[in-house]
Amino acid sequence: MERRFHRGFTAAEKTELWDRWKRGESLKAIGRAFGKQSSSIYFLVAPHGGFRPAERRRSRLALTLAEREVISRGVTAHQSARSIAKLLGRSPSTVSREMSRNGGYDRYRATLADENAWARSRRPKCCKLATNPRLRQAAARKLRLDWSPEQIAGWLKRTYPEDECNQVSHETIYRSLFVQARGVLKKELLSHLRSRRSMRRSRPVDELRQYFPKGTDLSVHSQAHLNKVARQLNERPRETLQFETPAERFNACVASTG
Repeated sequence: MERRFHRGFTAAEKTELWDRWKRGESLKAIGRAFGKQSSSIYFLVAPHGGFRPAERRRSRLALTLAEREVISRGVTAHQSARSIAKLLGRSPSTVSREMSRNGGYDRYRATLADENAWARSRRPKCCKLATNPRLRQAAARKLRLDWSPEQIAGWLKRTYPEDECNQVSHETIYRSLFVQARGVLKKELLSHLRSRRSMRRSRPVDELRQYFPKGTDLSVHSQAHLNKVARQLNERPRETLQFETPAERFNACVASTG
């Protein structure tokens, strides 16, 4: 019985795949472009919540392999951490920590130390919402009011213009919702987004449509419900108003006319 093996994606294909996804192409369309099932595309995109994985780069502050080889040669020559650090133009504590976390003075090896450093850099980093409970609670409260992540981010920036600790980007909010492995914002808050998708997409969804899909018969809704929707819409910040709410701008205009 013949066995068929399906190859994975090359680095170039992954780049093209994520480019197509960002442009808003469907899973089926992307699958057709690569001659694969849409499920293959889904299983590559879904673990990342629809966000393109960040390209891994070494920090400019991290020791390079060449620097680690200098340390290794210095160890072989029985040089002190201080003298090795002087050769590198680094702090003695940097060299001392590097040796202690990679086998110590007697067992330090440059290649193995470099591989270990690269592996350690894969550890997930805590996002801003994970380390700031007050900010996380504020974002969750606004999501429950059906504010979009863009509106929350804009409102925070306007409310705390000089305090970056109480600001967060809309992409961080989306990532905290769609990448549930982060465990920051509860999955139930996804139901408050205008889109009901399980992954991040680039296409915006109209607000009016959030409450009343196209073709909705408004006569079946009570006036009280329509008033509630109008109040919620008027109490949301708008980018066109520098993230003031329509209600705030209206009140300011009324006050100015005295």
